[in-house]
Amino acid sequence: MILYLLCFLLFLIGLYGVITRRNVIKIVIGLVFMEFSVFLLLVLVGYVEGGEAPILDETIVSGPFVDPLPQAMVLTAIVIGLASNAMLLAIAIRLYKKYGTFDIRKINELKG
Repeated sequence: MILYLLCFLLFLIGLYGVITRRNVIKIVIGLVFMEFSVFLLLVLVGYVEGGEAPILDETIVSGPFVDPLPQAMVLTAIVIGLASNAMLLAIAIRLYKKYGTFDIRKINELKG
């Protein structure tokens, strides 16, 4: 149960960074924290205490098995998250080239 709370705390740290920061790079880092906490939560959901890999053969009797679906989902989500983070950083670089700052308030003032 404590691991779920730590995942939630990590998500809240990322959310705090997204809401309170004015720097675009720091906002992207907050989003990365939020993504990572969701990845950890998905892996924790699939974990079974004392479970074995779900590879069945004649020697394995029935018992608790670890669900492989959340692990596969996390691998896919990591790839998608990497692509979205690269896109966000590319947008941040374009904003810096155009406006000369990463500060959102100054970019909003210079708009036009």
